[in-house]
Amino acid sequence: MRHRIHLATSVLAAMALLGSAAVSAKVTQEQADRLLEGGDLTPLGGEKAGNADGTIPEFGGGLKSSEAPEKFQGLNTRYYSPWPDDEPEFVITNANLAKYQDKLTPGQVGLFRKFSDFEMPVYKTRRRASSPDYVVEATHKNATKAELGANGEALVNTSNGIPFPIPANGREVIWNHKVRFRGVTGNRWNVQAAVTSTGAYNLTKLSEDFKFKYSIPGITPDEIDNVLIYFLQEVREPARLSGQFLLVHETMDQVKEARRAWLYNPGQRRLRRAPNVGYDNPGTGADGLRTNDQLDSFNGAMDRYTWKLIGKKEIYIPYNAFKVHDDKYGYDDILKNAHVNQDLTRYELHRVWVVEANVLDGTSHLYDKRIFYVDEDSWQISIQDIYDKRGELWRVHEMHGAPSYAVSEIFGESNGYMNPVLEVSYDLLNNRYLAFAMNNEEEEFQEEELANEHFTPANVKRLARR
Repeated sequence: MRHRIHLATSVLAAMALLGSAAVSAKVTQEQADRLLEGGDLTPLGGEKAGNADGTIPEFGGGLKSSEAPEKFQGLNTRYYSPWPDDEPEFVITNANLAKYQDKLTPGQVGLFRKFSDFEMPVYKTRRRASSPDYVVEATHKNATKAELGANGEALVNTSNGIPFPIPANGREVIWNHKVRFRGVTGNRWNVQAAVTSTGAYNLTKLSEDFKFKYSIPGITPDEIDNVLIYFLQEVREPARLSGQFLLVHETMDQVKEARRAWLYNPGQRRLRRAPNVGYDNPGTGADGLRTNDQLDSFNGAMDRYTWKLIGKKEIYIPYNAFKVHDDKYGYDDILKNAHVNQDLTRYELHRVWVVEANVLDGTSHLYDKRIFYVDEDSWQISIQDIYDKRGELWRVHEMHGAPSYAVSEIFGESNGYMNPVLEVSYDLLNNRYLAFAMNNEEEEFQEEELANEHFTPANVKRLARR
């Protein structure tokens, strides 16, 4: 069935001027003011209004700490659903798939066709994802200042907020995803499971420290000093991988300086530069089921693809995923044969930006084509359809996120910024899947002020020899 896609008016005008070129164009002050109270856009650039038939409501504003459920214990503790009485409005199954297929991606349809028992429970759409006040303010300023440089591989004149809340091309949409607000600094558990066709799996437990320099309150583009993100990953389990460290400095201008990465191998007791940490090299402990640039759905350099902005579409996407994040469910409850336990998932109808990425002539990547479906309110890539070199649908990537409602010691009210709580990469050809970003049996994300020195090769050597 053909998918009907509509273009936002601003995008139509921009694309008419830009043609197929991936050029960045700042918007006028009048356009930027659409983000303010009284304008037609949300503070981060989504359409404030609902859709014509009311199945997508008007934007409800960022989720506040005052709406937290009673059992929430505050910062650094488990997030539970503020809407515990919500029940599915209907469930999409293979029996009624035709009725809803125009609001599913080809990859989602592929999951139904692959698995006879695959279901999608669809809930009331709750649009409560936003960001802290200073991120909102910076987004309004960025709209008239931010630019792409270095053929789209660099951000210029931007910090803190969404750089392109009124995007003109596909690269801008993906950059919005890459620098969207996800907290500032701290630690998370990233528990992975490569699940076989019979449902068997072994866990890989990763402890990940991070610091989003781009998101430090009040930081200027010059103060970022070309490092967007510091990332330090330690493998805790299984024993055969325990003690392996990965250190990454993600750069803001990847032409000026490419991503810096180091690997510590406990068997060799050496820390080495790791230029292959990126693109389609295999992710840590993923058993070949995801690439390095597939963590967080997409990360890193964009120079191996063309990036075409298709427009906007209404899609049923994973959203408000508090249930699958609840610690009353263990990994055995989530990880089932063929696919995750869909009874624990939640899908809602949202508008998404659609971006098609095709491998650029003269380069190569394991994935020949990728289509990204990016939530208009949070700028999180919610679904990714992945195609092989034969043009066949190969993998489907889902990002299940939940909005934060804590009060941070660093930036104050969270205002519902979206946190990934489960990512799933389904391999339709090999009947396997990888689930990751889970922490159901571990601690919740821990906010902690980590110094830049924590993310140095010297500190990795010290940590490795504890």
